[in-house]
Amino acid sequence: MKFFVIILVAVWGVQMGSASAKGKNNSLTENWSEIYGGVPNFDQVKVEDFSKALDLSIKDYKKDIRLIAEQKQSATFENTIVALENAGKLSKSVFPVFAVWAENLSTKEFQRIETKFAPKLSALNDEITQNSKLFKRIEKVYLAKDKLKLTSEQNRLIKIHYEKFVHDGAKLTPAKKLKIAKINEKLATKYNKFSQNLLNDEENRFVLLSLKKDLEGLPLPIIDGYAAEAKRRGIKSKWVVANTRSAAEPFLSSSSRRDLREKVFKMWSSRGDMGSKTDNNKLIAEIVKLRAEKAKILGFSSYAHWSLSLTMAKTPTAALDLMLKVWKPAVERVQEEVADMQEIVDKEKGDFRIAPWDYRYYAEKVRKKKFDLNQEALRPYLQLKNIQRAMFWTAEKLFQLKFTQVSDVPVFHPDVTVFKVTDLKDKYVGLWYFDPFAREGKHSGAWMASYRDQERTSGIDVYPLVSNNSNFIPGKKGEEVFISWDDANTMFHEFGHALHGLNSNVTYASLSGTNVPLDFVELPSQILENFLFTKKVLNFLVDKNGKRIPGSLMAKMEKAKTFNQGFQTVEFLSSALVDMKLHLAASQRAIDPRKFETQVLEEIGMPSEIVMRHRLPQFGHLFSGEGYAAGYYAYLWAQVLEKDAFEAFLESKIEFDIKIAKKLKEFIFASGNSVEPELSYRNFRGRDAKVDALLRSRGFL
Repeated sequence: MKFFVIILVAVWGVQMGSASAKGKNNSLTENWSEIYGGVPNFDQVKVEDFSKALDLSIKDYKKDIRLIAEQKQSATFENTIVALENAGKLSKSVFPVFAVWAENLSTKEFQRIETKFAPKLSALNDEITQNSKLFKRIEKVYLAKDKLKLTSEQNRLIKIHYEKFVHDGAKLTPAKKLKIAKINEKLATKYNKFSQNLLNDEENRFVLLSLKKDLEGLPLPIIDGYAAEAKRRGIKSKWVVANTRSAAEPFLSSSSRRDLREKVFKMWSSRGDMGSKTDNNKLIAEIVKLRAEKAKILGFSSYAHWSLSLTMAKTPTAALDLMLKVWKPAVERVQEEVADMQEIVDKEKGDFRIAPWDYRYYAEKVRKKKFDLNQEALRPYLQLKNIQRAMFWTAEKLFQLKFTQVSDVPVFHPDVTVFKVTDLKDKYVGLWYFDPFAREGKHSGAWMASYRDQERTSGIDVYPLVSNNSNFIPGKKGEEVFISWDDANTMFHEFGHALHGLNSNVTYASLSGTNVPLDFVELPSQILENFLFTKKVLNFLVDKNGKRIPGSLMAKMEKAKTFNQGFQTVEFLSSALVDMKLHLAASQRAIDPRKFETQVLEEIGMPSEIVMRHRLPQFGHLFSGEGYAAGYYAYLWAQVLEKDAFEAFLESKIEFDIKIAKKLKEFIFASGNSVEPELSYRNFRGRDAKVDALLRSRGFL
């Protein structure tokens, strides 16, 4: 899941509404199409329209906030909290479209607009949260909430707004508020620059494969994808490995050319760290320094302490304790994995020690040796369209949702397909947009985004619009696309986020869907990953001839379930530990990102055969915005919840136990942030989560 900079402004959710200020002949400021409860007119958007639309949106938002803050009536839940939910109607139709272009269609022309508005949007956010009159009204309602006859959800909404305002500095002196605002504007500009630098490296750097011998070991679908990428770049009769994960990882897993594996690996792992004008190291140093200053002004000892204060973990100590508890057994497992790989290298008379660009390649050889299983043996059964069918079936069995493709919804690119989502009684639920392929101007990776959150603040149902975006390599025109097992797992993960939004059943947008604490938001996505490996879902995975995965191959997959968990855990955890330690250390001293990364990895005993999943210069989770800053640990925190939660299904011995699924929907997917996350989990599981399930799932116990 990704958090866009723009969403930092739209803190009260995204909803459709008539604009109080419109621009002439500007599709962005016109009402959305009325079909399906309102949808963005993506097909009418022109980049040159964004500037005026954003200016009008900011003006409209400020006007609404001023009306709430300066009204003469005494503060009530309706005229203050609900009014705040409804503020900025125009922005709630313009900002999501702006975010779509930022992530999916980022041309040079658009980037100039993005650069111009990043500080303006940050300033808007501060103008709202630092409005003393507005905060006094919110505080008055907050202090009186126990005397008011409100629902538990309304009380929760008041608490969320109050705590968010305090967290962002509403109680500071005017002078300190001004300092925070200036810091936030600087940060917004730097986040935007970091993101654009990273995109530049991903788009403009690649490895060219000129000879057929450069393709040794690569499966045909991957070769076809590299050929298509070369053709897209106007390079004839050659192959291109793009600087994206979906292009680099298959090469590193399959190529028998060690020299080229090294070249591809260094290209991919050096994004943002190439010493050129797109180098991000200086930006990182500036960002963490500003964050440390901000945290100090807000009364916290470090940015990490400030960032975690509204999460389930609460403190950096709690997050670090969990990470270090898993780190030691993970490193021990890596040592075992490396020994197995080195044994193969030595038997093949290889005169080298396992290096980071060897790990994936030799891991596949070990998998073959130990389990007679080659990941590429799965690829013929992993057609993209069949993974999608399996996802839809899972959603139907767990949540009684049906997905039907529609062709009357405007899209922002021809690759995008749209599905109408209904319950089993054909009651409309929302729309799901799917944008699967890599292209110029699109950021790498995979994510979920919400164009509009579910809510019924005004007593009328507002239906969610969600998307899943990936970066698969399209093959030859007209041919099916085959993906890796890891990519299939990622699809289920991001679809879990989408289902979190689609299943939402709350009154207020601020509490809707994925608007939950960071270390809870990954629970719905990660639990869905588990269902990919269930027998009924695997039945959907068939080859071109309609044949299912053979029973013998499934048995091998089952035996190999915990294979390579050392690598996967260490690759992730090293990134999370460096993130947390970086934001703790920045409050004490200036940071040199390269040196700091190296130093921390040495201190924690990082195996030399592995590189962080996200090195600092390319760590968009941390530096393209604040979404996961000092919060990358959240994936592990949520995995503790997720593995413990999935064991409820294992204990029942029914893959899609109806009773458990009903509780999963009610307490985890539908309730959003209307209930404290800890209570939501206890309501589902009957107790708190235990870390043992996570360790068991990784084979560490």
